[in-house]
Amino acid sequence: MPVHEQKHCARCNGVFECKVGDITHCHCNEILLTPEERSFIEGKYQDCLCHQCLKDLKNKYQFFREKYFSS
Repeated sequence: MPVHEQKHCARCNGVFECKVGDITHCHCNEILLTPEERSFIEGKYQDCLCHQCLKDLKNKYQFFREKYFSS
């Protein structure tokens, strides 16, 4: 049986269910991150993030990239 645990988001401290024992059904597997986005997030946080924070950070990275690195 897969192991699920209640975790606190490393960014907002909100509680969510981490499905590390069933990663294909975990919320973090639903958000597609580029290698650059993943690196950006991993550089700031060392533990799991909730779904909303992952989406927010993905959007912040895109905004930053467009603002500072657009042609």
